[in-house]
Amino acid sequence: MMLPIRGFCWLVWLLVVGLGVFSQAVAHPMPHSVVLLTVHAHRMDAAVQIPLTELQPAFGHAVGDSSAHLVERLGPELRRYLAQHLRLQSTDGRFWAVTVGELGVQETQNPLTGPYRELTAQVQLVPPAGADVRQFVLRYDAVIHQVVTHKILVAVRQDWAAGQVADDAESAQVGVIELDVRNNVIPPLAVNLAAGSVWAGFRAMVQLGVRHIAEGTDHLLFLLALLLPAPLLLTKARRWGRFGGVCYSLRRLLLIVTAFTLGHSLTLLLGALGWVRLPSQPVELLIAVSILVSAVHAWRPLFPGREAWVAAGFGLVHGLAFASTLANLHLEAGPMALSILGFNLGIELMQLFVIALTMPWLLLLSRTPAYPVVRVSGALLAGVAALAWLAERLLGQANPLTQLINQAVSYAPWLLGALALTALVSFWRTRTSTA
Repeated sequence: MMLPIRGFCWLVWLLVVGLGVFSQAVAHPMPHSVVLLTVHAHRMDAAVQIPLTELQPAFGHAVGDSSAHLVERLGPELRRYLAQHLRLQSTDGRFWAVTVGELGVQETQNPLTGPYRELTAQVQLVPPAGADVRQFVLRYDAVIHQVVTHKILVAVRQDWAAGQVADDAESAQVGVIELDVRNNVIPPLAVNLAAGSVWAGFRAMVQLGVRHIAEGTDHLLFLLALLLPAPLLLTKARRWGRFGGVCYSLRRLLLIVTAFTLGHSLTLLLGALGWVRLPSQPVELLIAVSILVSAVHAWRPLFPGREAWVAAGFGLVHGLAFASTLANLHLEAGPMALSILGFNLGIELMQLFVIALTMPWLLLLSRTPAYPVVRVSGALLAGVAALAWLAERLLGQANPLTQLINQAVSYAPWLLGALALTALVSFWRTRTSTA
């Protein structure tokens, strides 16, 4: 017997809703534990994450109630529990020292299933004297010793010597700890990380510096806006005038770039070593202000002849933003020293690459009547971008202008091509008209 049309429609609707519910349930974080390893030369740090819904039946205490105060209520008991169920053993059978440090509770919201809470723990793991930090057996059975369906995912989040740094998008999975149902045992996980080298870590930091500048539109925009008027002389009326010559332009270009490099290199060093530290929001706001100042200067002279000092001063601010990337790696002294050098080298290489691509066309344009339009247009765009970033960093919310800037970055090769074509056509027309 065929279903009535109305009943059939209801059935289809229920199927659609059911599929939607199923897809959202699948998208919800799975209740598995995670162990993220950070490999150092002589120790290892682990970030442990355990879902509270899975921890409660194994731990034997009410961890789901008042989870915001869980660490205050049960901190010592949780540390003892983790220390009892987390052991590392070297290949020669000796056990590592395990110290459970800071605990916390993280919460994410899901519109379908509600809040998802997990315990986080920072654990320091130190091998016995002479043992290889890259080869060990991980014996970790927290939760799984009672909840047999539980799984523990183990991954390396950072391994400097292998060229994997914390800025990377994905962690490298090492393995999964789960119950062997056939033998009713929880087998340990043998970890054998690939041999690392100083060169791999140094090269990774150079690449990180290159990527940091390639994605750091605000850093490049400050420098390019400051270089816009570099080829021009100052008129008696204190306005930007004609082209000052190749030697004059190259000398000013070199001074500005060198001053900016010295400024950000200094605070990059001091910030990475922890000697100078500022909250990120004031630093990001000052970076936006630096772009606005350089944009106004490109439109009308604010500090003619003192561009190098301004570049050095604002370079100090930009360097603090660079330093936060290195400070977050928490490296030991040797790797940190090489990382500072490699990261700074990567920044300089990418910075010089961008300047080498753009400045020849700007120098060519500065010898034509079209340059005032290009200069004022560039100053205007830089100023608008600076104001958009100021608003975003003050309010903590993205706005349509910053989203448009992010989209425009992907068209950078086309914009560079348009600049080159404009420079060639303008220079050719200028030469033709004066011939």
